[in-house]
Amino acid sequence: MTSTDDEREAMKLPIHSTLFFAFVISLTVCCISRSRAESPHRHFELHADAAEFWKLLDGKAQLTRIGTGFGFTEGPVWDSAGFLYVSDEEKNKVYRLSINGQKKEVISLGDPDGNTYDRQHRLIDCASVLRAIIAVSPDGQYKVLADKFEGKRFNSPNDVIVGPDGALYFTDPTLDLVKGEKQEIPFQGVYRLDENGTVRLLTKDLTQPNGLAFSPDGKRFYVDDSEQRNIRVYDVTPDGNLTNGRVFGEEKAGTQDGVPDGIKVDERGNLFVTGPKGIWVWDAQGHHLGTIEMPEQPANLAWGDKDYHTLYITATTSVYRLRTKVRGFVPSLPH
Repeated sequence: MTSTDDEREAMKLPIHSTLFFAFVISLTVCCISRSRAESPHRHFELHADAAEFWKLLDGKAQLTRIGTGFGFTEGPVWDSAGFLYVSDEEKNKVYRLSINGQKKEVISLGDPDGNTYDRQHRLIDCASVLRAIIAVSPDGQYKVLADKFEGKRFNSPNDVIVGPDGALYFTDPTLDLVKGEKQEIPFQGVYRLDENGTVRLLTKDLTQPNGLAFSPDGKRFYVDDSEQRNIRVYDVTPDGNLTNGRVFGEEKAGTQDGVPDGIKVDERGNLFVTGPKGIWVWDAQGHHLGTIEMPEQPANLAWGDKDYHTLYITATTSVYRLRTKVRGFVPSLPH
């Protein structure tokens, strides 16, 4: 998802200009947040399209809001210590959010987006304004892990996961490319970044690649296309390349209802994909089982709690939690 262009431009202005624009931006963000916030026309509801949906979710499950007052939330990551990392794309910060709603700023960063833990338990962030994949330390420092492919700057890295081989996999659409900056790579790619800093292009056949995930067995790779409003699936070859790309499912709806964004997979191979009006649940064969309708439009989600049976959902100005019957698949954990 994107932040306002004015916000990014303000970051580059001299201090006296920035102060003026900060006031204007604060009014703009306020209005945007109100328009995106919970409305009487949207509410939490579990809508089943197949009986299998109720094997994953209890019909009496309750949605709980654990934090609010954000600009636009993204990139949740659960820590076993009992908190979440959450990106705020409009306030340009990454927060540490406790279950009781308390939040603490970790780092101030231009348009942070998707996050993950890697196998070394480092917080990895898609830093859109930096046009880079970075590692963020607990004290708020960061290190650029990659910002170029074949000598050209990335567009605006959007979401990142750790793969079964321990490498980082990320999408690079132009959704958050800073206004006025040049697109140096003439396509929107999906990449693999290994521990040596080597970047490999996996595919460039999506128009705006966004969320991504591996199946639990590592044999299938999912990535959604926010512009095409579909989810694609690829077979993963033994050497880590992608083949046999095809459409796995489509999430079509009105232009204001939301698009495919974040993806998470449970241990049974079912997909939970943010989309129009909420989170669409798919089985591994591409059947739409049902939708978790949300009071605010979600952008991303993560498995959490000690048993990893809880979905933590970043939805516009808030963060929610929802218990499930199934355990989530978390690639950064030992399996």
